[in-house]
Amino acid sequence: MVKEATFGAGCFWCVEACFNDLEGVLSVTSGYAGGHVDLPTYKQVCEGNTGHAEVARIVYDDERISFDELLEVFWFVHDPTQLNRQGNDVGTQYRSVVFYHDDIQKELTQTYKRKLTEQQVWTNPIVTEISPLTNFFAAEDYHNNYFALNPDQPYCSAIVRPKVEKFRKVFADRLKS
Repeated sequence: MVKEATFGAGCFWCVEACFNDLEGVLSVTSGYAGGHVDLPTYKQVCEGNTGHAEVARIVYDDERISFDELLEVFWFVHDPTQLNRQGNDVGTQYRSVVFYHDDIQKELTQTYKRKLTEQQVWTNPIVTEISPLTNFFAAEDYHNNYFALNPDQPYCSAIVRPKVEKFRKVFADRLKS
Protein backbone atom coordinates (compact mmCIF):
# COMPACT_ATOMS: atom_id res chain seq x y z
CA MET A 1 0.00 0.00 0.00
CA VAL A 2 1.27 3.49 -0.85
CA LYS A 3 1.85 5.71 2.18
CA GLU A 4 3.54 9.01 3.01
CA ALA A 5 6.04 10.20 5.60
CA THR A 6 7.30 13.73 6.21
CA PHE A 7 10.68 14.34 7.84
CA GLY A 8 12.70 17.45 8.61
CA ALA A 9 16.37 16.79 9.25
CA GLY A 10 18.15 19.97 8.24
CA CYS A 11 18.60 20.97 4.63
CA PHE A 12 16.10 19.10 2.48
CA TRP A 13 18.70 18.54 -0.26
CA CYS A 14 20.55 16.07 2.01
CA VAL A 15 17.44 14.30 3.22
CA GLU A 16 15.94 13.98 -0.25
CA ALA A 17 19.16 12.60 -1.75
CA CYS A 18 19.32 9.80 0.81
CA PHE A 19 15.67 8.75 0.79
CA ASN A 20 15.53 8.80 -3.03
CA ASP A 21 18.06 5.95 -3.04
CA LEU A 22 16.02 3.57 -0.87
CA GLU A 23 14.29 0.53 -2.29
CA GLY A 24 10.55 0.93 -1.76
CA VAL A 25 10.60 4.72 -1.87
CA LEU A 26 8.49 5.82 -4.83
CA SER A 27 9.17 9.55 -4.71
CA VAL A 28 10.58 12.30 -2.53
CA THR A 29 9.47 15.92 -2.69
CA SER A 30 11.33 18.73 -0.97
CA GLY A 31 9.04 21.18 0.75
CA TYR A 32 8.00 23.13 3.80
CA ALA A 33 5.77 22.05 6.69
CA GLY A 34 4.62 23.18 10.09
CA GLY A 35 4.46 26.92 9.52
CA HIS A 36 1.84 29.62 9.53
CA VAL A 37 2.31 31.13 6.04
CA ASP A 38 0.46 29.67 3.06
CA LEU A 39 2.55 28.96 -0.03
CA PRO A 40 5.86 30.09 1.46
CA THR A 41 8.86 30.68 -0.77
CA TYR A 42 12.36 29.36 -0.14
CA LYS A 43 13.49 32.90 0.62
CA GLN A 44 10.74 33.37 3.22
CA VAL A 45 11.48 30.04 4.89
CA CYS A 46 15.23 30.75 4.95
CA GLU A 47 14.55 34.05 6.73
CA GLY A 48 13.14 31.92 9.56
CA ASN A 49 9.91 33.86 10.11
CA THR A 50 7.30 31.48 8.65
CA GLY A 51 7.56 28.70 11.24
CA HIS A 52 8.13 26.09 8.52
CA ALA A 53 10.77 23.41 8.55
CA GLU A 54 12.51 22.26 5.40
CA VAL A 55 11.17 18.74 4.93
CA ALA A 56 11.15 15.78 2.61
CA ARG A 57 7.76 14.25 1.76
CA ILE A 58 8.40 10.58 1.12
CA VAL A 59 5.92 8.44 -0.79
CA TYR A 60 6.67 4.77 -0.19
CA ASP A 61 5.33 1.28 -0.70
CA ASP A 62 4.90 -0.13 2.80
CA GLU A 63 5.04 -3.66 1.45
CA ARG A 64 8.66 -3.00 0.39
CA ILE A 65 9.83 -0.63 3.14
CA SER A 66 8.28 0.03 6.52
CA PHE A 67 7.84 3.28 8.39
CA ASP A 68 10.24 1.88 11.03
CA GLU A 69 12.88 1.45 8.33
CA LEU A 70 12.30 5.03 7.20
CA LEU A 71 12.71 6.17 10.81
CA GLU A 72 15.99 4.28 11.03
CA VAL A 73 17.30 6.25 8.06
CA PHE A 74 15.86 9.52 9.43
CA TRP A 75 17.72 9.14 12.73
CA PHE A 76 20.92 8.20 10.88
CA VAL A 77 21.10 11.03 8.33
CA HIS A 78 21.17 13.90 10.82
CA ASP A 79 22.01 14.84 14.40
CA PRO A 80 18.73 14.84 16.34
CA THR A 81 20.41 16.49 19.35
CA GLN A 82 21.00 19.83 17.64
CA LEU A 83 18.22 22.30 18.40
CA ASN A 84 17.14 24.33 15.37
CA ARG A 85 20.22 23.55 13.33
CA GLN A 86 22.16 20.94 11.41
CA GLY A 87 25.84 21.74 11.20
CA ASN A 88 26.26 25.21 9.72
CA ASP A 89 22.56 25.49 8.80
CA VAL A 90 21.02 27.41 11.70
CA GLY A 91 17.38 28.32 12.32
CA THR A 92 14.03 26.74 13.13
CA GLN A 93 13.65 25.86 9.45
CA TYR A 94 16.43 23.27 9.95
CA ARG A 95 14.93 21.64 13.05
CA SER A 96 14.73 17.91 13.54
CA VAL A 97 11.08 16.94 13.17
CA VAL A 98 8.81 14.08 12.25
CA PHE A 99 5.45 15.31 10.99
CA TYR A 100 3.29 12.25 11.50
CA HIS A 101 0.40 11.46 9.17
CA ASP A 102 -1.55 9.25 11.59
CA ASP A 103 -1.55 7.88 15.13
CA ILE A 104 0.45 4.82 14.10
CA GLN A 105 3.31 6.99 12.81
CA LYS A 106 3.11 9.09 15.98
CA GLU A 107 3.39 6.04 18.23
CA LEU A 108 6.18 4.43 16.20
CA THR A 109 8.17 7.68 16.23
CA GLN A 110 7.71 8.20 19.98
CA THR A 111 8.72 4.58 20.65
CA TYR A 112 11.81 4.84 18.44
CA LYS A 113 12.87 8.14 20.06
CA ARG A 114 12.36 6.64 23.53
CA LYS A 115 14.43 3.58 22.60
CA LEU A 116 17.31 5.69 21.28
CA THR A 117 17.19 7.83 24.43
CA GLU A 118 17.24 4.77 26.72
CA GLN A 119 20.15 3.29 24.74
CA GLN A 120 22.01 6.61 25.05
CA VAL A 121 22.92 6.53 21.36
CA TRP A 122 23.87 10.21 21.62
CA THR A 123 25.55 11.97 24.52
CA ASN A 124 23.17 14.93 24.32
CA PRO A 125 19.37 14.64 24.57
CA ILE A 126 17.32 14.10 21.42
CA VAL A 127 15.39 17.30 20.62
CA THR A 128 13.43 15.96 17.65
CA GLU A 129 9.94 17.43 17.47
CA ILE A 130 7.08 14.99 16.85
CA SER A 131 4.07 16.89 15.50
CA PRO A 132 0.98 16.21 13.42
CA LEU A 133 1.24 17.21 9.78
CA THR A 134 -1.00 20.24 9.42
CA ASN A 135 0.33 21.54 6.13
CA PHE A 136 2.83 20.79 3.42
CA PHE A 137 3.91 23.01 0.55
CA ALA A 138 6.16 21.66 -2.19
CA ALA A 139 9.34 23.66 -2.62
CA GLU A 140 10.12 25.40 -5.87
CA ASP A 141 10.86 22.91 -8.67
CA TYR A 142 14.60 23.57 -8.74
CA HIS A 143 14.95 22.06 -5.23
CA ASN A 144 13.76 18.60 -6.31
CA ASN A 145 16.58 16.18 -7.11
CA TYR A 146 18.91 19.07 -6.31
CA PHE A 147 21.94 16.97 -5.39
CA ALA A 148 21.54 14.68 -8.40
CA LEU A 149 21.26 17.68 -10.73
CA ASN A 150 23.92 19.85 -9.03
CA PRO A 151 26.58 17.53 -7.60
CA ASP A 152 29.39 20.06 -8.13
CA GLN A 153 27.58 22.98 -6.50
CA PRO A 154 29.81 23.98 -3.51
CA TYR A 155 27.24 23.18 -0.79
CA CYS A 156 26.55 19.81 -2.40
CA SER A 157 30.25 18.98 -2.69
CA ALA A 158 31.07 19.98 0.88
CA ILE A 159 27.93 19.00 2.81
CA VAL A 160 25.53 16.80 0.86
CA ARG A 161 27.99 14.43 -0.84
CA PRO A 162 29.72 13.24 2.38
CA LYS A 163 26.34 12.57 4.06
CA VAL A 164 25.04 10.68 1.04
CA GLU A 165 28.24 8.62 0.69
CA LYS A 166 28.14 7.66 4.38
CA PHE A 167 24.44 6.78 4.09
CA ARG A 168 25.07 4.63 0.98
CA LYS A 169 27.78 2.64 2.76
CA VAL A 170 25.69 1.90 5.82
CA PHE A 171 22.45 1.15 3.94
CA ALA A 172 24.02 -0.50 0.85
CA ASP A 173 21.76 -3.55 1.15
CA ARG A 174 18.61 -1.38 1.00
CA LEU A 175 19.45 0.77 -2.01
CA LYS A 176 17.68 0.70 -5.35
CA SER A 177 19.61 -1.34 -7.86
